[in-house]
Amino acid sequence: MSQNQAFAAAAHLHVLLRRKTGRVTDTEWMASNADYARAIVRFARDKAHSEGMAELLPLADRLESLVAPPIAVPLEIKMPASAITSGAASAGATDISTRYIGRLR
Repeated sequence: MSQNQAFAAAAHLHVLLRRKTGRVTDTEWMASNADYARAIVRFARDKAHSEGMAELLPLADRLESLVAPPIAVPLEIKMPASAITSGAASAGATDISTRYIGRLR
C-alpha cells in the first residue's frame, strides 16, 4: 500500500462526506489509523444505504482496501487437555475476563 494512495482515497472521501453529509473528517488520521478509517468507512456506508448516496460506496471500498483490510478473528483457541485438567493452568485460562488486556485509544 502506498501512503500517497491511501491519503488520496481519504481526501476524496473527506470531500464527498463534507459535501453530502456535512461531516468533517481528519484526512491524515484516516490514512494512517486503521480504526479511524474503519469508523469512517462504516459511517459512509450507513449514509449511502440510509440516504441513497451510492457515490460514497466506491470511495469507502477503496479506502478500506488501502488502509483497513478486514480483521481476521480466530475462530477457536484450543488448549491441550493436560493444561485444562491442571488446577493452576485452568484457573489462569478461564480467568481471562478479569485480566487487564488494554484498550484502544
